[in-house]
Amino acid sequence: MEKIEMIVTICCCAIAITLFVCLWKVLNWVWFNPKKLEKLLRKQGLNGNSYRLLYGDMKDLSGMIKEANSKPMNMFDHDLAPRMVPFFLETIKKYGKKSFIWMGPRPQVFIMDPELIKEVFSKISVYQKPGTNPLSALLVRGLTTYEEDKWAKHRKIINPAFHLEKLKHMFPAFYLSCSEMLSKWEDVVPVEGSHEIDVWPHLQQLSCDVISRTAFGSSYEEGRKIFELQKEQAQNFINAVREVYIPGRRFLPTKRNRRMKEIKNEVRTSVKGIIDKRMKAMKAGNADNEDLLGILLESNFKEIEQHGNKDFGMSIEEVIEECKLFYFAGQETTSVLLVWTLVLLSRNQDWQTLAREEVLQVFGSRKPDFDGLNHLKVVTMILYESLRLYPPLITLNRQVNEDIVLGELSLPAGVLVSLPVILLHHDEEVWGEDANKFNPERFREGISSATKGQVTYFPFSWGPRICIGQNFAMLEAKMALCMILLSFSFELSPSYTHAPKAIVTMQPQFGAPLILHKL
Repeated sequence: MEKIEMIVTICCCAIAITLFVCLWKVLNWVWFNPKKLEKLLRKQGLNGNSYRLLYGDMKDLSGMIKEANSKPMNMFDHDLAPRMVPFFLETIKKYGKKSFIWMGPRPQVFIMDPELIKEVFSKISVYQKPGTNPLSALLVRGLTTYEEDKWAKHRKIINPAFHLEKLKHMFPAFYLSCSEMLSKWEDVVPVEGSHEIDVWPHLQQLSCDVISRTAFGSSYEEGRKIFELQKEQAQNFINAVREVYIPGRRFLPTKRNRRMKEIKNEVRTSVKGIIDKRMKAMKAGNADNEDLLGILLESNFKEIEQHGNKDFGMSIEEVIEECKLFYFAGQETTSVLLVWTLVLLSRNQDWQTLAREEVLQVFGSRKPDFDGLNHLKVVTMILYESLRLYPPLITLNRQVNEDIVLGELSLPAGVLVSLPVILLHHDEEVWGEDANKFNPERFREGISSATKGQVTYFPFSWGPRICIGQNFAMLEAKMALCMILLSFSFELSPSYTHAPKAIVTMQPQFGAPLILHKL
């Protein structure tokens, strides 16, 4: 009997200790650690709202974005910060640039100094991508989400696919996809008249088609379902990250969680089917490996053969995730760059004319070619300015991986740092009084001259982790813009509503209807 009582007592003590440890961890996560971090940051002259249990500033942040998106902007206003990051602006106005906000129980410090931004981008082992919400893995993983050795391995294997020499082989796919889009426009625009077209869905389809062809050697039809599913997944993810993530929440059988898992499985099955067909063709010696998937698989095989160990290459699951990333990132970046460029040129007819004259001068009546695109100065200036005013990503965040000194700040591990792209790209101290105006002339001597050598312009990120697909996106955008300019003149439709909205990337909330005139 005494032995049983002793066992019961030991079990009760073990349960009590376990519960105490769990309770302590929860209290430390939601209160003690945030308050300790707050004290450390305030000691260094940083200011922000006082920490509020669990949610921090997230309810206010989400509420202000929802309110800002409930009404459109002034038609000719490029001052996007009040719409895209209203809570950031309010915080900086109240506390100054040396300030922080609360993303749930974690403080996020604004970094606005170009030298400090450069340091954050350069020290990639210290300042890492924040793993804030495990639901992000349901949207996309791959190169952009990995760190340290895994990131280095994947970057090395994927790099060959984005060399300029390889991109030249993809040029016909760019041209074919653009031609098919313009053919649809020509069918509805009368020879001596005009016609309104919402170009946004067409540009999305264009970039989807380009990715399908250049990444997988297939048509848009094969990839359409994947794109539609990824678009739905992106919206689900955005809704999720605007809430505080409570550990274990992703396992709850909520409607959104169930749908996100369904989408992940559907996309995985579709992408794996494409990969399996390619690997089968490669083994039979029937594959054309000039597309991104073929180059990636060849590079992966070479890496495994060179080291004689499959651990040096990617697993099939990792290849699937990289392909999903091709689909998602490749489609999003180029379509948003093109849509805002067309909107800007619709408002600025003088620059549209200059760009068309340059394209005619370089190409005449022949179709655009690789070398010619690289000699387009005005077109390049316009694209750079479009990326400045309407960057695809409005902010880039990093998590401090270890205690570190950044300038005059001592940042403890776990703190988030925010590099607010949208604020820096519109900062009058950097760009002058016309910072919120469309002026491609500022890039006449290139990016370095425009920024005076400072890291204040980074639409594709910066440093070792700069976007691997930057050249791909710019080449596709140049090709599409040239072909549009040669075929049509365009202006904003009276039905256009100016309402940029962040759905992972910055997109036109109500589309982009333009009036097209056939040339």
